[in-house]
Amino acid sequence: MSHPHPELGAPPKLPPNGLRVTPLGGLGEIGRNMTVFEYGGRLLIVDCGVLFPEEEQPGIDLILPDFTTIRDRLDDVEGIVLTHGHEDHIGGVPFLLRLKPDIPLIGSKLTLALIEAKLQEHRIRPYTLEVNEGHRERIGPFDCEFVAVNHSIPDALAVAIRTPAGMAVHTGDFKMDQLPLDRRLTDLPTFAKLGEEGIDLLLSDSTNAEVPGFVPPERDISGVLRQVFANAQKRIIVASFASHVHRIQQILDAAHEYGRRVAFVGRSMVRNMGIARDLGYLRVPAGLVVDVRTLDDLPDHEVVLVCTGSQGEPMAALSRMANRDHQIRIVQGDTVILASSLIPGNENAVYRVINGLTRWGANVVHKGNAKVHVSGHASAGELLYFYNICKPKNLMPVHGEWRHLRANAELGALTGVPKDHIVIAEDGVVVDLVDGRARIVGKVQAGYVYVDGLSVGDVTETSLKDRRILGDEGFISVFVVVDSTTGKVVGGPHFQARGSGIEDAAFAAVLPRIVDAIAKSAADGVAEPHQLQQLVRRQVGKWVSDTYRRRPMILPVVVEV
Repeated sequence: MSHPHPELGAPPKLPPNGLRVTPLGGLGEIGRNMTVFEYGGRLLIVDCGVLFPEEEQPGIDLILPDFTTIRDRLDDVEGIVLTHGHEDHIGGVPFLLRLKPDIPLIGSKLTLALIEAKLQEHRIRPYTLEVNEGHRERIGPFDCEFVAVNHSIPDALAVAIRTPAGMAVHTGDFKMDQLPLDRRLTDLPTFAKLGEEGIDLLLSDSTNAEVPGFVPPERDISGVLRQVFANAQKRIIVASFASHVHRIQQILDAAHEYGRRVAFVGRSMVRNMGIARDLGYLRVPAGLVVDVRTLDDLPDHEVVLVCTGSQGEPMAALSRMANRDHQIRIVQGDTVILASSLIPGNENAVYRVINGLTRWGANVVHKGNAKVHVSGHASAGELLYFYNICKPKNLMPVHGEWRHLRANAELGALTGVPKDHIVIAEDGVVVDLVDGRARIVGKVQAGYVYVDGLSVGDVTETSLKDRRILGDEGFISVFVVVDSTTGKVVGGPHFQARGSGIEDAAFAAVLPRIVDAIAKSAADGVAEPHQLQQLVRRQVGKWVSDTYRRRPMILPVVVEV
């Protein structure tokens, strides 16, 4: 198995008979999925998603792929193929289309409807091409065939990309539910045909590669939900992803069976479920769904609320309910269902929400105590089955953290893919398929691009480090006035501390040190304000560290008069 090295340089020029694959997100992480294929000087992008921030990224709203490597080549982009409508696959599209709004979007009916609604908020009217399973479309030099796959959202597709350099198959996210609610199976016969034709490079979903066996059917949840509905005495509040149409359908079915009305809470939930209903993907009995503002007129035992926040997102409806910061107040006897998995990194946030809800008297039902979620990603048993059908000549695990990628690689090796034909890459690592062999050839820039409010890319890792210090240790500001002629202190030092846990009066102990240090500096002929500020920072920093074992941010200001 080949793997990247930190010393990888820029990739060489792509040979005329080669297909280049550059993942700009989704490898080594859960989210931000984006892969660029290049042949003959033309580019095809598969997915363009976002990654959601973790606790060590305070203030960040979204994390985007880094478009630097393609920014000057947007005229070479033939289109963006969207495998399905989850945020980690489509959420970055508006930010890419800001750079070039006329890049065509290719996807299924539901996927395009979801991204078009999102683009309306950005005032972008995209060029779209609707495709479905079995559809074959020539996109520049890329001959694309779309294959049905089953996932936790309807209309998901894999894509087979044929070029003179060979065929690459990108699975997108998939599993092999044999009893899907919409009866839309992962199309194994077509994958078998592609395997017989010859899959030169398979890019395969790795998210569940560590999990043995097979993923249970989605419909298994139905019985558990009915049991929860039967036992609930007051309101039922369900938190789910705003795009999980199949899960919401089962909630609606249970609510209808037990005589409850349903209200959607949260802009994305209302928007996405409206789209799914209008397109026929969500079956809603007449009168079942009501406006949230009418719930006060209904008794608690007839109410179901469906909202976002299953990952503990601080601004989502469920988190705000747990914090008593929402118009819907949790009361003793309410039942809350977290109908989703825990995305790695979100555990603390989710358990914080569960504890908050429990504090107010809610009965919280989650994956840890009831079967209210099944994954949307193929487990190890399914992946083994899949590889034996596809018989890829080269394998490149995608969509997952490092442990998932390596586990997926091991599965491929077990099914007969030669280990030196398995490429374990990471974001930015360039893989060339030349003469039937996939190899790592270099690396391009593929760092995190942070969205903070209206700013995109302005926040850096240094900025986040400062935010973490401020959040953990607080700050101390020091204001000093010095005589421009003598260099002596004539005003201050004045201190102000916030969040450091140090009383203002305590700074009297460090005043002599600062005055003496500035006087010595003046005697040595050093009186430039910036240098004096660094001097003050060092003196205060050492004193705080020695006295309190703390490292707050220190903001010195030195003014000459």
